[in-house]
Amino acid sequence: MQENRDFIVPGALVKADVRSGQYIGEIVEVNGPRAVFKVLAVLKHPEQGDLHHPYNPDVAMFHERKALSYTEKTNVLLRDVKPFEGDVPDYNASLQEAVAAQIAALDRLMRWSARGLEILKELRKEYK
Repeated sequence: MQENRDFIVPGALVKADVRSGQYIGEIVEVNGPRAVFKVLAVLKHPEQGDLHHPYNPDVAMFHERKALSYTEKTNVLLRDVKPFEGDVPDYNASLQEAVAAQIAALDRLMRWSARGLEILKELRKEYK
């Protein structure tokens, strides 16, 4: 089933997934299966580490991924573009919110992991 992509025209405000981040931006140009996308705000900060080995800190290269810059242009696949309705937030404020959300999610995961490790160590004593 072909998805309707009529909203992907130059000047349109859209959301786009770029690598592991998500942004609000403007379509600058459409070229076949791709579009040139100009970043205006950050919805989700890119994830850190090796995307092929998630949650593994012991990889050969633990990647640092910065968010795309304000008005930076990048090519995106049309399949990764969705319509955006509403007001575009300030780039700097959206970047700070996205980083804070990513930090909170990792902190929660770290606390969950520590709690699970603590419980498993206690259970291991019982299993002897």
